[in-house]
Amino acid sequence: EAFASEALGKGIAIYPEKGEVIAPEDWTVTFVYPTKHAIGLTFDNGVELLIHIGIDTVRLDGKYFDCFVKQEQNIKKGDKLIHFDRQKIQEEGLKTDVMLIVTNSEHFEYVSVVAQDHVEKGIPVLKVKWG
Repeated sequence: EAFASEALGKGIAIYPEKGEVIAPEDWTVTFVYPTKHAIGLTFDNGVELLIHIGIDTVRLDGKYFDCFVKQEQNIKKGDKLIHFDRQKIQEEGLKTDVMLIVTNSEHFEYVSVVAQDHVEKGIPVLKVKWG
């Protein structure tokens, strides 16, 4: 699987308590997948982040997802990006884990997970160090 093998980059999977994705910092939206289950963000310092909701959720074709941003939009820390119905997605037999992946990990000295067992809104989960 692409996520576990880190083929897409280094990152973390989070089991969400709520069905929402909030902007972790000020970013620019580089893409919104048409099925609204994934979004790409670029930070001013060059970090590219993929936020991917669920496993195989692409097959839902956008059902149970609402996206509040569009490509090339500048967003601020705390902005709501995506809402998803965890219960309905799970009823479809799919997982709702949210993957945060630094897709250009190879450009940095390291990308490490700094989160512990439970994370809260506004608490860093990844650390990126430039080489």
